[in-house]
This record gives sequence, structure tokens and C-alpha cells, in this order.
Amino acid sequence: MKTTTLLFLLLTAFSVLAQDRFFTNTGTVNFEASVPLFEEIKAVNRQVIILLEPKTSTFICTVMIKNFRFKLDLMQEHFNENYLESDRYPKAVFKGKIEKFDLKDINEIEKKYEIKGKLNMKGKSKEIVVNALIKRVPEGIQVISDFPITVSDFNINIPSKIASKISQTANTELTGIVHSKEEGMYATLK
Repeated sequence: MKTTTLLFLLLTAFSVLAQDRFFTNTGTVNFEASVPLFEEIKAVNRQVIILLEPKTSTFICTVMIKNFRFKLDLMQEHFNENYLESDRYPKAVFKGKIEKFDLKDINEIEKKYEIKGKLNMKGKSKEIVVNALIKRVPEGIQVISDFPITVSDFNINIPSKIASKISQTANTELTGIVHSKEEGMYATLK
């Protein structure tokens, strides 16, 4: 009887702990800094780390800069070496709090939230507010967020001879499905 009770308590504790954090390392960030009539400047990064801690409403997103993929190799090289200096500043991190977030309110109906936090990129830090659409999906919790990054906020220097060909505001879209350890464990068993 004691063994059964202890086993039940351990399984219950594991289930509760598993809900403390939702995670993925396969989030996606789409980046675009195109201007009309010039070459498209777009990239995608499909190895974005997203962490959601419902208890504290904490949202963290980590992006390795070198994981962005451009259509043209030369564009990717300039992005890493000249603009974001990814050898010196290898990642961008956003850490914030989701306003009025309660895990019990998350269901299949998309809800809009604000996430207030700090974006650290290229050695600079900036307070920003990000809008996010959050809902429950079969694989976990889906997060979609769209936010602009102003080039001058992060000392990204664009040479004057090409400045008119690159937007001063890069539009980014983050998408990802985070899941608890427990949900991830069940997904790998299926």
C-alpha cells in the first residue's frame, strides 16, 4: 500500500513539474528587410529556442544569428560578418513577461497577449513590447509573434551606398509550438 501511494505521489509530482516549463528548439523566425524595387532581403531560422514558464508568465526566445538562411550566400555572409557580427555576438535573446497570462485560459481559440521585455542583440539591450497570438494545439502551445527591429537601436551600420536598398526596420515573425516534457515524451512514443 505504501509503495503504491509513494508511486502515485511521484507520478503526480512529475506531472506537475512537467507543466512548469514549455519548450522547443524548433521555433522559426522569418526576417525581412526588403524595400520596393530592390533585391529581396529575407532569411529564415528554423532552430529557434523558445521557453515558456506559465507560473511566472516568463517568455524567453534565443536565436543563434548564424542559423539564418538567405537565398543568396553573399547576402548571408554580409549579414553575419558586416551587419550583425555573429562571431562576436552569436545570439539574440528576448526575455519578457506575458501580460495577464494564465495557462488555464489557453485553449484552441487564439488569444492576443502583450509580452513586455528586453531584446539583447549585438551587445545592445532594448525594452520592447511584442504582440503574440497564443493558443493550444494538439502538439502543445502555439505562439506567433510579429515584431519590428529598428536597425539603429542595435548599432547595425549599413554603408551609405546601399542604405536605400535595405529597410531601416527589419520585420520579424516568430512561430513555434512549445510543449512540456511530458507532452514531448508522449509525442515521441506515438
